[in-house]
Amino acid sequence: MKRLFSASLLAAGLALAGAAQAAPTLLNVSYDVMRDFYKDYNAAFQKHWKEEKGENITLQMSHGGSSKQARAVIDGLPADVITMNQATDINALADNGGLVPKDWATRLPNNSAPFTSATVFIVRKGNPKGLKDWPDLLKDGVQVVVPNPKTSGNGRYTYLSAWGYVLKNGGDENKAKEFVGKLFKQAPVLDTGGRAATTTFIQNQIGDVLVTFENEAEMIAREFGRGGFEVVYPSVSAEAEPPVAVVDKVVDKKGTRVAAEAYLKYLWSDEGQTIAANNYLRPRNPEILAKFADRFPKVEFLSVEKTFGDWREVQKTHFNDGGIFDQVYTGQ
Repeated sequence: MKRLFSASLLAAGLALAGAAQAAPTLLNVSYDVMRDFYKDYNAAFQKHWKEEKGENITLQMSHGGSSKQARAVIDGLPADVITMNQATDINALADNGGLVPKDWATRLPNNSAPFTSATVFIVRKGNPKGLKDWPDLLKDGVQVVVPNPKTSGNGRYTYLSAWGYVLKNGGDENKAKEFVGKLFKQAPVLDTGGRAATTTFIQNQIGDVLVTFENEAEMIAREFGRGGFEVVYPSVSAEAEPPVAVVDKVVDKKGTRVAAEAYLKYLWSDEGQTIAANNYLRPRNPEILAKFADRFPKVEFLSVEKTFGDWREVQKTHFNDGGIFDQVYTGQ
């Protein structure tokens, strides 16, 4: 009887261990201005998963400049999901090692981008330099804080927004090249990512304007207060469409595909979309966007792919080594 009792205890212990082992752990490799959103979203998804599956799912995060993060995954960081701010950084996973399929963007709605964002100017209180639109950033003596387009999607959206402004106002490619080159030469430093650029502007008090995503303005207000800066919406912004993808090679090896797919799909749920709006990301759900319309001024968005072509071509032409950015910034 004692032996039978011991065997039962052992079986129960193994069952518990198996259940504990079965609860998945996911690593989300993301870009650096999304810390606050995923802090809120992860808590909501854990609650949802517990209600649906009865498991305590563990969610781990890694944040940094978007292209550096993509490179880390290519080099072996075992991301179950990758949540970037533009398609080029997930395309890199398809092109280097086949970590995701080439058609990854077709697997979720809206080209796998659950929300959008605009590029804005964050200026010192009172806007002492009178910075209202893109040409104002080229005035003599204006210091522009913006991350490096070679390592940051945030920096690439700034570059493309400024280029698009010139085209929209009758300029040609040569004028756009000249304009963007002057803009980036106004930068006292090119940080590797958006959050580092925020630190340069807010904490180190360097620069007259920080160019970043509109959701970062709200994060700055929450952390540092609203009294020290103002937000200016320029006349034109490239539409940021931050995409997400399951990293197939990782989830198939770890056995976490079901949880990883559910984690990303929940971004389109009413709860996920509301959390996005509360973090000043523009939800795709039109009803939820309308509910939060007061915090999202109307913006003239440029579609990157309609204006500049496929993201792979944009990356190759403008941001790869020896591309147009290198030519206008370093004279290569």
